[in-house]
Amino acid sequence: MIKNQEFLKKKASYCIDLVKKLGATGSSVIVNHSVSETVNFRNQKLDESNRSDDLGIDITIYFGKKKSSISSSNLLNDNLNTLIEKCIETTKNTPDDEFNSLPDKDLLAKEVKDLDLYDDTHLENDQKIDYLKKLEASASDDEKIINTESSFTQNKSNFILANSEGFCNGYKTSSFTAYSVAVAKNEKSMERDYEYSSKCFLKDLDDAEELGKLAADQTIRKLNPKKIGTEKISIIFDKRIAKGILSNFASAISSSAISRGTSFLKDKINQKIFSDKIKIIDKPDIPKGLGSRNFDSEGVKTDTLKLVEQGILKHYLIDTYNGKKLNLKSNGRCGGTSNLYFENGNINFKDLLNLNPKSLYITETIGHGSNIVTGDYSVGATGFLIENGEFKYPINEITIAGNFKDMFQNVTLANDLNFKYATNSPTMMIEGMVVAGK
Repeated sequence: MIKNQEFLKKKASYCIDLVKKLGATGSSVIVNHSVSETVNFRNQKLDESNRSDDLGIDITIYFGKKKSSISSSNLLNDNLNTLIEKCIETTKNTPDDEFNSLPDKDLLAKEVKDLDLYDDTHLENDQKIDYLKKLEASASDDEKIINTESSFTQNKSNFILANSEGFCNGYKTSSFTAYSVAVAKNEKSMERDYEYSSKCFLKDLDDAEELGKLAADQTIRKLNPKKIGTEKISIIFDKRIAKGILSNFASAISSSAISRGTSFLKDKINQKIFSDKIKIIDKPDIPKGLGSRNFDSEGVKTDTLKLVEQGILKHYLIDTYNGKKLNLKSNGRCGGTSNLYFENGNINFKDLLNLNPKSLYITETIGHGSNIVTGDYSVGATGFLIENGEFKYPINEITIAGNFKDMFQNVTLANDLNFKYATNSPTMMIEGMVVAGK
């Protein structure tokens, strides 16, 4: 069982009071408890089962513009006393930083809405095993599948965030995640692919047999890949890859990157960076959303941000420290985005495939080839050749490249958005990217 709110609040308040008594000008404390249980299968046999139980505390102390932090998994009061005393001594000896401070009091969240983020259902290991048996049997049904791996993870957590400005709040979250990996082989090639499902509530998790079959089907269709030559061509990104483009965008508009001058989107507020039809939203209050939250990791309230409207960049993702560097107030994005997504485009998936007589559909990228300083993008990739709207054959061993400044201007989105992850995108087409092949 995870610790209740009263226990966590008691520990947080104890630390806040002691820090104040010892003369610090400010402090913040996070107390977190999480319990995670995982069962793994390999080739339809139980591989391992493990459980982790993590209870921890993070304490940040301020003396004027001096700041330091300390953390521990031992929440006994004697240990907390020692930790705080050591942290205070360390804080006194750190250099001043004019931007160090707690969030402005008027920005702190005043209430915690029930976003339906916690399911108290507990699945015993036997039930997890039954789910994975069905998943593995489904994934292994085709004789081309020679290897399978799968896992089921159940996680429950609870936390309290408190600071010396009087803020003290938190809430419980849960997640149930099933993962399936399949390897297929024939006389010409061997390929691998995966599928997974993650939900706050067990009842919303994908059916085991459907999940396994999807992993197998996606793997089998990659068999017998061909190589293609180098050319400039339209690239269509599968939704699970398109969300990565959106994550790169989020990194480029983080206030830390902007304040350091290490982003190609520096000084781009109120400038057009996408085509007219593109809208990007970060919405923290979606019920059961995997990224939903009431406040950020500093306690600042989180409201919906329309980051891009009609292609125009409207906001950066601002925390307290970097916001002060930029002379901007925090908008509740310390720790990053919540539920980030492109709004749907106005074309269906099939019509998107038919927009060009020839294009590439990318289902996997390899490597970390995104440079948010210059905007350059270059990754290895696999996928499918599309001709006249039809999937012709799988391709591999290619590199796709471009620059986000140009890529963003040439984005076309389908209308097939669904909220499967914390960051979500419809199927995405980008015109005129360079593909390097054989």
